[in-house]
This record gives sequence, C-alpha cells and structure tokens, in this order.
Amino acid sequence: MDSRTRKFGLTRRHVLAGSSAMLMMPAIVGRGFAQDKKVIRISTPANDAEWQAKGLAKFKEMVEANSPTLEVQIHLNATLFDQGTEIPAMQRGNLEVGMISPQDVASYIPEYSIFTAGYLLRDADHMHKVYESSDVAAEYRQRVKDELDVVILGSQYLGTRHVILRELKDVKTPADLAGIKLRVPGSDTWQFLGRALGANPTPIAFDEVYLALSTGTVDGLENPIADMIAAKFDEVSKQLVLTGHMVAPLFFAMSSSFWDGLTDEEKKVVADAVAAQAKLVDEGTLATEADGVALLESHGITVTKPDVDAFRTHVQQEYLNSDYAKEWPAGLLDRINAL
Repeated sequence: MDSRTRKFGLTRRHVLAGSSAMLMMPAIVGRGFAQDKKVIRISTPANDAEWQAKGLAKFKEMVEANSPTLEVQIHLNATLFDQGTEIPAMQRGNLEVGMISPQDVASYIPEYSIFTAGYLLRDADHMHKVYESSDVAAEYRQRVKDELDVVILGSQYLGTRHVILRELKDVKTPADLAGIKLRVPGSDTWQFLGRALGANPTPIAFDEVYLALSTGTVDGLENPIADMIAAKFDEVSKQLVLTGHMVAPLFFAMSSSFWDGLTDEEKKVVADAVAAQAKLVDEGTLATEADGVALLESHGITVTKPDVDAFRTHVQQEYLNSDYAKEWPAGLLDRINAL
C-alpha cells in the first residue's frame, strides 16, 4: 500500500468506498447533537473484510456505547487519506487516528529503520514485547510522541508477510526472485525490503494491486496470508512462497493534541476500546493464518517453502551492510533480540 494517487480511471478504492461510507456516517437519530461530540476520525487502507476493519468496528461500538461525548467515524480503503500521509494529517489536526506502521515512523525518524528490517521479529509474542511491554517499547513510544506529536495507544499483529506470485516459480533462495516485479508500498524502507528479498520492488497503491496482478503489471507482492485472503489475491495469483520475512505490527496512533484534549474518563474509554480491538485483530489474524494455507490450497494456490535460512541470512546481511544500519542506535538490535 502506498500513497500514489490517480487522476483518471476506476480503482478498487472507488468500488469499495461505499462500505467505508456506511461505517463513517453517524446515525440519523441524534445527528443534531453531533457537533457537541468529540469526533474521532480513523483513516486506514484496509477493506471491510480485513481483521483490522473488524477491530475498528469493535472500537467504534465500545467507544460510543461507553462515552456519550465521543463519536467514531471509520474511513476504510484509504478514502480519507492515502496510506503514508496519516502522520502529517494528524499533525495538522485534520485526522484524529491513523493506523500506521514502523515504516511510516522511520520516514520521520531515520534511525528507527531498524524496526523495518526483515527477519527482525520472531512471532506475534515477540512483536508485542518489542512494542508493548518493554523498555524498548517505552522509548519508542516516547520518541514518537516527542518528535511526531503522535501517541501510539496500542499495537496489533497484522500477520507474517510472505511472497505471493502471479505465476508458478521454483523459489528456493533470494536469487530465484531476480527480475520479479514485486509490489511494495511506496516508502524507501519498503522498497529496500523488496530489493533485499532479491526482487525488483515496484511501488503500487494497495487498492490497485488486484488489477496489477491480473494484468501482469506486477509479478507478485509480499503480504500476510490474512490480507491475501481478505483481498482475494488468490483469484489472481498461483503461488504462496512461505518466506516469513517480516512479522508485521500495526499501530493505533492518535494525534497528541486530540488525546491531550480528552478527559480522564474519555481516555479510559478509548484505551479500553483500543485494547479490545487489538485483541480481536490478534486472535482473528492468528486463526486465519492457522487455517489459511489449507484454505488457499483448496482454492488452487500452490504453497511452497523456500530455504528460509538462506533468505534470512541474505536479507539480514543486506540490512547490516546498508546505510540504514549506520544510523541504528548502538545496542538496540541486541536489546530487541534479547526480548
């Protein structure tokens, strides 16, 4: 998913925008009192079939049930802000909540590119230790708040990312992906990951990926299994290569000025709802991954496992030899590995 826009032509974003509109519209009853409420606008590129969207629906339900002063509007399919533009939108006061990634943060704090490295995190438990319950997490969140004016209220497990291919290919090592046009989001850190995997990274907006796969504009992409199923990429691809190259978190981030303007009671309602939505997303994503391979195989997808050690060694070495690594805080990698 990236922030490229289009002047002409119908994209999946336009087709899916209707589902987003239903979630963002306040109820007709009580509409006249909307101006008295504090409105929480949430922007995400997710579609309504993804666990992320289901989690946000849970957040909206809980917040509005427990606070008469808060209203939640959910904008799916990047219909409000393109992915990658949420942080400046929150800084300007044009957005209350953005679902952001470590790649988004690294665009503003270069040394935090360490958190975008392939094969950094081992699993969902390790991910939550890094971003939720450690001194690393406390430092990360504080610096994001201080420098970006954004508060990370929670993290959720977006899934483990693998390579998805439009056509069958024998993939054992990164060398076997040479020449493959691999769709990635638009940021430099995502494109570096694509190159580290051995492919030719090709930035394309997430809502355009289905069409790009079906027409051959790209040869594949890297995404979690749950997203592959939700976006129906199995309809336009033939192979899933279980590289497991990234355990992907997603942050529930709120504008600091908006958060600071909430009462203590409102903050508790929001915090409780964030925790509930993250739990739903985590459990749903893990369950989908557990059953996902069999489901995809039943849909005709060939699932293969490469030499993961070869991928891990190559990708990690690419990062360690990069300009990114020169900026990584001393000792931070060891601290992350030790958690």
